[in-house]
Amino acid sequence: MKKAPFGPLTAAIAALGVVLGFFALQLRADGYEQYVGSVANASGLMYFTAAMVVVTWVRDRRPRSD
Repeated sequence: MKKAPFGPLTAAIAALGVVLGFFALQLRADGYEQYVGSVANASGLMYFTAAMVVVTWVRDRRPRSD
């Protein structure tokens, strides 16, 4: 079975977190304070998701004891 593309998936999710972080900063600068918290939360969630993909990647590389 072919391995999942963990590297590109992690990079894409982390990039989405960066974009959402910059978007939150732009919203704050433009005066849309009511949306900043939600977008910043989504950004943090993307970083957490990227970290969980890395954990899955590490666990997938371990030898199996079948």
